[in-house]
Amino acid sequence: MQNANLAEVTFADLGLDQRLLAALNAKGYTRPSPIQEQCIPHLLAGKDLLGCAQTGTGKTAAFALPILQMLLHHPRRMPRHCVRALILTPTRELAAQIYKSFMDYGANLRFSCAVIYGGVGFQPQIRALQRGVDVLVATPGRLIDLGEQGHVDLSQLAVFVLDEADRMLDMGFQPAIQRIVSELPEVKQSLLFSATMPGTVKKMVDDLLKDPVNVAVAPVSSTADNITQQLCQVDGANKKQLLLHILKEKHPEGLVMVFMRMKHAANKIAEFLSKNGIPADAIHGNKSQNARERALAAFKEGRVRVLVATDVASRGLDIKGVELVINYDMPDEAEAYVHRIGRTARAGASGKAIAFAERDDRSMVRAIERLIKQPIPELENHPFVPNKSAPPPSDSPHPFDRPREKGRSKVGFQYRKRRGR
Repeated sequence: MQNANLAEVTFADLGLDQRLLAALNAKGYTRPSPIQEQCIPHLLAGKDLLGCAQTGTGKTAAFALPILQMLLHHPRRMPRHCVRALILTPTRELAAQIYKSFMDYGANLRFSCAVIYGGVGFQPQIRALQRGVDVLVATPGRLIDLGEQGHVDLSQLAVFVLDEADRMLDMGFQPAIQRIVSELPEVKQSLLFSATMPGTVKKMVDDLLKDPVNVAVAPVSSTADNITQQLCQVDGANKKQLLLHILKEKHPEGLVMVFMRMKHAANKIAEFLSKNGIPADAIHGNKSQNARERALAAFKEGRVRVLVATDVASRGLDIKGVELVINYDMPDEAEAYVHRIGRTARAGASGKAIAFAERDDRSMVRAIERLIKQPIPELENHPFVPNKSAPPPSDSPHPFDRPREKGRSKVGFQYRKRRGR
């Protein structure tokens, strides 16, 4: 046992500067995660890198710490509007979280850092970029907007990080990424991190990285071993009551994230829970950035117990203490299931994930089980198990059973639409 302890690697063993080690110690971090242990030495040596690891494994520190050490050992004042290290990420929340990590890890250093994303005013971000910055964390759309206005100059870039690459492509950012990459200098260090590795990401790797080091610390698309997964068969009309039953009877305490497909449905479920005595709020793409930040802050501080979210919150968000993730709606893609349930069991903690499955979700359940290479155990004793011999309940008649409305023929509707009425 003593020999095993002696063999454990610490952050000090990775060659990090004492000022970075002091900041890590202040946060209670002494031992690197596997991806940090494997990435940091290669990045300190200036290598391009492809990192593949399941969510929650510490990817941000794996690239943030080497970048900060590079800034520390090679200080340079950046010209106006210029950027030395660029981290490109898909969502506002993840951008804000990465920015905070840089500020935490660099607490004992003198460096400039800015974060830019859409949904907020331009002027504060323009002012932050005027003197040039060492580190810029950005979402693609706002970076292109400010670049076209002349507020961002990437000609002096030394390090480029593409984070959550698979999510970027899922969100349709490929043209924007190609546009940004075309503005980068030829000589630079490039890093690409992704939780999954579809063919489109592999093509991006070939185009962006030069002789990269490959780091994969877990099977692609795997789920954390410390997440207990369950599947609840339920009819759509009973999903609200099943959710209420779980939150009041089975898991009456602790932070819970509930994932939905539709933005308006997330609002309705948050309102439903609040009316039934469970503090809840919603986060999705239609909310303003300030409203999203308020909801996240209330959830992290425990003032809101349940955060109802769309897939905008399924990637990268590191919220401590999430004990349960509920897939109220099954995702459109199997990979999204892995990311959703990765919001629990962070940093070695244990967690639980429950998925609600309607009859129409059977094919998605099979796709998820093929992806994660294991069956999801079914919970068969909850109060809302559907009658498998009965037809699914419906709040309204089937369209074929509705009487035809007079005066609403398809041709007439199209004609009125063309006339602008």
